[in-house]
Amino acid sequence: MALPRLFVFPQNFRALEAEEEQDDNRLSVQNPFDISSMRPSELEEFVKGVSFDLSDKELFCIEEQNVFDRVYSLVGGFVSLSQSSKTNLVESLRSNLSVLLPNIDSLSRVSQGEDDESPVLERLTSHRNAFKIYTFFLFSIILTEESNVSSNNNSKVTTTARKKQMVNSWNWESQRGRILNSIANSLDINLALLFGSSDPDENYLSFVVKNAFSLFENAALLRDTDTKDALCRIIGACATKYHYTAQSCASILHLIHKYDFVVIHMVDAVVGAEKKYADGTLASYLIREIGRTNPKAYVKDTVGAENIGRFLVELADRLPKLISTNIGLLVPHFGGESYKIRNALVGVLGRLVAKAFKDVDGEVSSKSVRLRTKQAMMEILLERCRDVSAYTRSRVLQVWAELCEEHSVSIGLWNEVAEVAAGRLEDKSAIVRKSALNLLIMMLQHNPFEGFEDVLPPDNDTCDGNGEIDDVNAEEVVKEQQESLADSCVPHSEEGIAEKNTSVPDVGNLEQTRALVASLEAGLRFSKCVSATMPTLVQLMASSSSSDVENTILLLMRCKQFQIDGAEACLHKMLPLVFSQDKSIYEAVENAFITIYIRKNPVETAKNLLNLVIDSNIGDQAAMEFIIGALVSKGDISTSTISALWDFFCFNVSGTTAEKSRGALSVLCMAAKSTSRILGSHLQDIIDIGFGRWAKVEPLLARTACIAIQRLCEEDKKKLLLTNGTRVFGILESLITGFWLPDNIWFAAADKAITAIYSTHPTPEAKAADLVKKSISSVFHSNGGDELQKGIDNGNANILTTVQVVKLGRCLFVVSHVAMNQLVYIECCARKIQKQKIRKDKMADDQNVHNNGSMNTNLPKVRSYGYFIIRRTGTVVFNAELGLAASEDAILDTLTERAEKEIVSGGSSDKNLIGQCGPFLSKLCRNFPLMHKYPELQASAVLALCRFMIIDANYCEANLQLLFTVVENAPSEIVRSNCTIALGDLAVRFPNLLEPWTENMYSRLQDPSVSVKGYINEMAIRVEDDDERISNLAKLFFHELSKKGSNPIYNLLPDILGKLSNQNLKWESFCNIMQLLIGSIKKDKQMEALVEKLCNRFSGVTDIRQWEYISYCLSQLAFTEKGMKKLMEAFKMYEHALSEDSIMEHFRSIINKGKKFVKPELKVCIEEFEEKLNKFHIEKREQELATRNAQIHKQKVGTMEKFVEDCNSRGETTKSDISEDGEVLDPSMEGMTQSLDTESNLQSADLKEHSGISSELVESETDDVEVQSSKIDMKGASKSKVKKTNIKDINHNISASNRRNTRSKQRYDFLILLSLCRTNCGSKELTCVSIW
Repeated sequence: MALPRLFVFPQNFRALEAEEEQDDNRLSVQNPFDISSMRPSELEEFVKGVSFDLSDKELFCIEEQNVFDRVYSLVGGFVSLSQSSKTNLVESLRSNLSVLLPNIDSLSRVSQGEDDESPVLERLTSHRNAFKIYTFFLFSIILTEESNVSSNNNSKVTTTARKKQMVNSWNWESQRGRILNSIANSLDINLALLFGSSDPDENYLSFVVKNAFSLFENAALLRDTDTKDALCRIIGACATKYHYTAQSCASILHLIHKYDFVVIHMVDAVVGAEKKYADGTLASYLIREIGRTNPKAYVKDTVGAENIGRFLVELADRLPKLISTNIGLLVPHFGGESYKIRNALVGVLGRLVAKAFKDVDGEVSSKSVRLRTKQAMMEILLERCRDVSAYTRSRVLQVWAELCEEHSVSIGLWNEVAEVAAGRLEDKSAIVRKSALNLLIMMLQHNPFEGFEDVLPPDNDTCDGNGEIDDVNAEEVVKEQQESLADSCVPHSEEGIAEKNTSVPDVGNLEQTRALVASLEAGLRFSKCVSATMPTLVQLMASSSSSDVENTILLLMRCKQFQIDGAEACLHKMLPLVFSQDKSIYEAVENAFITIYIRKNPVETAKNLLNLVIDSNIGDQAAMEFIIGALVSKGDISTSTISALWDFFCFNVSGTTAEKSRGALSVLCMAAKSTSRILGSHLQDIIDIGFGRWAKVEPLLARTACIAIQRLCEEDKKKLLLTNGTRVFGILESLITGFWLPDNIWFAAADKAITAIYSTHPTPEAKAADLVKKSISSVFHSNGGDELQKGIDNGNANILTTVQVVKLGRCLFVVSHVAMNQLVYIECCARKIQKQKIRKDKMADDQNVHNNGSMNTNLPKVRSYGYFIIRRTGTVVFNAELGLAASEDAILDTLTERAEKEIVSGGSSDKNLIGQCGPFLSKLCRNFPLMHKYPELQASAVLALCRFMIIDANYCEANLQLLFTVVENAPSEIVRSNCTIALGDLAVRFPNLLEPWTENMYSRLQDPSVSVKGYINEMAIRVEDDDERISNLAKLFFHELSKKGSNPIYNLLPDILGKLSNQNLKWESFCNIMQLLIGSIKKDKQMEALVEKLCNRFSGVTDIRQWEYISYCLSQLAFTEKGMKKLMEAFKMYEHALSEDSIMEHFRSIINKGKKFVKPELKVCIEEFEEKLNKFHIEKREQELATRNAQIHKQKVGTMEKFVEDCNSRGETTKSDISEDGEVLDPSMEGMTQSLDTESNLQSADLKEHSGISSELVESETDDVEVQSSKIDMKGASKSKVKKTNIKDINHNISASNRRNTRSKQRYDFLILLSLCRTNCGSKELTCVSIW
């Protein structure tokens, strides 16, 4: 009986029809049916007939020609079938394949019992054909249906159509999953019985693998779990069980390079195959292929590199031990240029360190090997912390953080990691700094030394009175530390492991004690390492990157939790960040404040807050006031905390000091800024304690009480006036005019007391007048006031006593401060009047509108605009149009201006109380001997002078010259600083008066003690000031300036560059300044405009240093495609500067940055531009070299002419100087020879570098010198021949010693002549002379 024809998988589905008829041994389609011409009913019957045959006949009936042709036709037209027909056909084929699989085992039993092999072989062939045909048709159905589904999705099927499909019985996703699972199940059986070998034929495997991988390209298909799992099983079986590894690996890598969504599914397939078959061949082969790939290939294929990296990391996470044995294949890629691959390898090492070495079984030697391998991986991770790519450095630090979180870092390596992280805090990249901060946070949170806090003497429970360690927890702690130390100390790992296997001895054991001491020392070192980062953390809090600030705050919070030295002081410097415009920074500060200082226990919260206020300066207190006000309004600071603060203030808490009482009142004043009623409940306590006997113990308590009175709400102020008004104002007056407060406190207290009077008193100007009178009378109306005034007028420096100096200083402060508060009071009154007027007009408008609504409805409706008066008769009078409203505002402005002028009244004849002090104050400040004798008096006097000038324009104009004289010559830094600040206020208040003095005002920036304002280039120089405080202030200035409007730095940058170019700055300083300024410019349009502006600055500039400055600034810009185009278009502007190597380096940096982001079409242009730059650079260098050589040649020619003339002029005298041995002695030639020697060296160096000519000097035994000239390998250059000419000896007498010296000298001169001859002759033949 003839064997059935064999089925061979075709190249494509339709290829079955193209099989040649003469090939009788291959099954092909003979009579395909055209199902497209059938009616639906006929097609339905046709499908039912095929399904009946498949189910009724034998399983391998599919190889019958008729059945095969019909099934082929239905599969080819599968899309046109109805849903029920599709279901019937798919179920028939799938069920037959499922039933066919168990028959293979029965076939093997039958084959063993029969002697005749022919029937068995025939049945085996039939089963194999059926197996292959069912697989082929099922796969073809999947591909056809998936193609149809994707085309429908692309054509945007309507919602109605989709709903109809859902209602239908056909559910393709479930059918697809069942089909693929059937195919995957077919690979699990023993196919060796079907194919006659351990592996199926390649035709079958190729078909299955090819179609399985083609389905992996559909992301939507992989969302179905059953489908994805079946495909992974198919790939794993083919590649591992049937050794179709090479082809599968090639397809896997292709998909990973091309599609990012298949990475995780490919890992599932590889891991599933390894676990199912206990064979890691597929994973090892993939790693080997990745390792063999040229690292340069990943540079261009960035997407593929990223996908490969994800694949490796995921594979290492799930198969750590297998990857650890093959990691050596991947390590060479650390030297590649693709940072994404390096990032992935770092992640792989991290996963391996965390998971591949956790087993504790095995011999001691194997454990030692594993520990050494782990240690080597950690060393690689430490090295990668200094990678050239910021992304890789950041990734390494992230991996270390993960290892610390998983407790995979040993104590021996812990401090090394900490030091690396601390060093990376100063990295130039923000992402690296962020990762370093997170690493330190993680190390603090998961540090292995935390358990030792309880065993440190002397304050912990684990130490008894004699300092001996308690046994409660020490045994476990020591055991853990011994394991960690053994893990880190590889050379002694065997000993450590041996010790670990023994029973744990007592705590007093020597080895345990040593381990404990070693771990404690490591913990101390770690604490010091973190503490040493505090100055860097303070700088990071001023960073322009919000991530730096946020993570620094988190790290400082963690440091305070572990009581790291310096953390508390750094957290105080965090407080001013609450004023940041960045919302994330403000929230970070607020959250940190709540976490650190706000507790559930209100007493603890109150204690924390008052201690913080006590230790804070004025700036920190302002920030605290802002935060506390916000927290009170939100309810984070509860009423119980407020009550606890009152208890501290009233000394109701034991151990409360006057200082703590003052701190509690300060916090309450801060809280009153948002809720002013807080202070009214303890008004009597504020008066009694704040101004009572405790104020003498803590003088600042009186100042704080003044602030509390100032913060009272209006109702509490009225209550105060009714009950204790006279007493309070009497106390305030005695505080101002009395001497019971020390001088260093009095000024601050008097400041707040005067302000409290103006905010509380019903007629503050009257009360202030009394204060001024008493202050003036205390100085001038006693102790010879007239003589005092005359002495000051005459410039007498010895007129004042020590007591008078103190009184006069206080008097001037009171007078000037009252004047300033009077100015503020006038402005407040004017604003109140305006508000009352607006409120009154609004009420009138509302009333008129209401009246208008009750009028006759026939009257036209008129909307109320401005100051309309609507009468009942319907007549509308427009006050605004009549000018009445404008006249009222003008009157108010006039009165306000008049009241302000009357404060000092510098230009009027009628002098008022404060105005009388104006002339005296000017004369006092002009008495320079007196001022220099009493610096404290000068500070008060100049401050008063500045205040008077701010108040009155006439007084300001009359004393401007005096002010600038004082600010330039005053020896006191306080005086100069106050004057400089006052100049800023004057410039705002009276800009026209200060305009002629602008240069003098800005020259104050040169003052070493002043760094407030200045010319913008001077401010830029202060960025690199030696004083760190001034440098930080300058950086803060530019940071805030960049936020104003459209960033003024953009307009100022070219001018700053021009000014800095003329300064004698170090190159590093210039670079740091320009990096800061350019980094503050964020808009692309401004960057593009700067490209054009900077390129234009090249024209007309001949200084190389300025070229370098400009090109460096260009290299620091963030280029866009438009910016690159502008740079290329402006080539003519900077072409003359391209001869310098340093400038070319900056342009190369620009080009390298441009290649990373531009589109492919522009990238070609950039590459052409790069070639153009390089070519022009070489040409310019050659031109400069030729020019330099020409100048050298000109000098040499002049030297030779002079030499010849000298020889001719000495011809007559030479005979008399010739010795008997024939040598010429001419001492005058030595200097000329040395000159020629220098020029010859320069020339010969150029010739050797550019023409390739080399010379050899051969000195014979007879002192002969032979010079050989090699061939010149240059186009157009002729061969040079060397001819020898001997000069006979001159028979004259000369001594032997002179002969040798002269011969050496002549040889030297000859070499110079030879070099000149070569230069002059060019390509002509050279005749060289050998001198004896």
